[in-house]
Amino acid sequence: MSRALGPLRGAFLAVGAMSGVSNLLMLTGPLFMLQVYDRVLASQSIPTLIALIGLVVGLYLFLGAVDALRARMLVRIGWRVDEQIGPMALASTLDLRLKNGRENTQPLGDLDQIRQFLGGSGPVAISDLPWMPLFLGIVFAFHPWLGVLALVGGLVLIVLTLISEFVTRKKVARMNSQIVRRNALIEAGRQNAEAIRAMGMEDAFRGAWAKQNNLYLNDNTAVGDVNSTFSAYIKVIRLALQSGVLALGAYLAIKQEVTPGAMVAASILTARALSPVEQAIANWRGFVAARQAWGRLDALLPDISDKADTTTLPAPTESLSVSGLVIGTPGNQKASRDKVLLRVGELSLNAGDGLGVIGPSGSGKSTLGRALVGMGAFRGGSIRLDGAELSHWNPVDLGRHIGYLPQDVALFDDTIARNIARLQANATDKSIVSAAKAAGAHEMILSLPNGYDTRIGSGGVVLSGGQRQRIGLARALFGDPFLIVLDEPNASLDSIGEQALLQAVRDARARGAIVVLIAHRPSALATVNLATVIQDGRQVAFGKRDDIMRKTVRQVGETA
Repeated sequence: MSRALGPLRGAFLAVGAMSGVSNLLMLTGPLFMLQVYDRVLASQSIPTLIALIGLVVGLYLFLGAVDALRARMLVRIGWRVDEQIGPMALASTLDLRLKNGRENTQPLGDLDQIRQFLGGSGPVAISDLPWMPLFLGIVFAFHPWLGVLALVGGLVLIVLTLISEFVTRKKVARMNSQIVRRNALIEAGRQNAEAIRAMGMEDAFRGAWAKQNNLYLNDNTAVGDVNSTFSAYIKVIRLALQSGVLALGAYLAIKQEVTPGAMVAASILTARALSPVEQAIANWRGFVAARQAWGRLDALLPDISDKADTTTLPAPTESLSVSGLVIGTPGNQKASRDKVLLRVGELSLNAGDGLGVIGPSGSGKSTLGRALVGMGAFRGGSIRLDGAELSHWNPVDLGRHIGYLPQDVALFDDTIARNIARLQANATDKSIVSAAKAAGAHEMILSLPNGYDTRIGSGGVVLSGGQRQRIGLARALFGDPFLIVLDEPNASLDSIGEQALLQAVRDARARGAIVVLIAHRPSALATVNLATVIQDGRQVAFGKRDDIMRKTVRQVGETA
């Protein structure tokens, strides 16, 4: 985080400098009061009063400009922080989804928390705190006893601030974790809205949400109670100190140890000196939350920002090999060492080969498919394209050479064309139509209201399951990738769609691509020449498709 924000150091220094100017200009009021009491009233000079008023108006206008500029700069600093950290926070979000297998938008939420704090009044209060000694020093200059009273009041407020930090730190952390859980539950409900409505789960879901929401509200209320209590008492103490300084100043003025102007000015300066502490307490909740968000991001981002740029490798054209592959459960490697999901001894495919992956449900077939495209918790072994391990490739470069169709086809709320083009802004219409034709989806797309420009809604809601499957296949074939992994690609297809799928596999193999087909229907395996059997998380056979199929049928017959 510190390295990423390095370019903004100059902007933070500029904000600090403007805070200094702003605090110096805040002396305008007390000094004006001092001059009015001690000079204007004593001399009864109207021209002096008019001159002072003109000067004060000019200084206040300048103060307003400085404060407005400082606030605008803080908003833009927050924007720049988002610009610097946003791509890495997004990558962390996607990485957490791939590693943990569940939605986790915490990095982006943390970034929002930091940006909102930087663009708010919290940094203003913090940047004003170092100027407290200046105002207290001027009060001391008026009279030592006035300075002592103001200093004691400042120390009391600082102690209360530290107590507030100690009391709220854990509460804010717990509240933030409740926010994450609540948002995850809402997202799960959104994704399963149809099932919830169809199966009468609304009351149960509302109950689950209410329970989680109450936990959040309890923590939010607890944090709010602490902050409001401390803010109220600090405000009372500050007002009491201001009145106390005024009363002490009046006593000293009676004793003729200070002038009436100094008495009023000291009261105003005391209020100004303690005002940043009061503001800091009011913004303490946001400060604690932003600091915790900073710590979480700092722990996540090095995994991405420290990765050196990898050498660009030539496009693969020859082979795919797997050796001694071990895939574990997502999470910490030590904790998951004994929780193996899949073991694959050996796979060797050359350009133009088609591999059918067969086995019972839950055996690990999809885990193998995900591993071949670089996803999963690798615990051992290797997967190589043209002899280079997947980890040696730049992820973006590798993605261009891979086509992947998962079981659950997830499409973006955009046009069909942009979904097929993998959201690439520079994709040509020719390449998009070519991929659609390769998937046998061209005519189907043209039958839609706006053809390729049809917006499909979130997750492709306006399309049927078969249509989503064919759009997903077109996306997998976009750019003529070398390795194509299709996981249950015919699950939602009718006979016409299945024939288009088989033809797409034949065409891809004919141009030299390697196609890995995970399917339950034996008809889909007619287009491959090799097969492997996955059973109970372990590869038990690999060879020519016909040999594997005969062996599998014979084993089933013997078992029967």
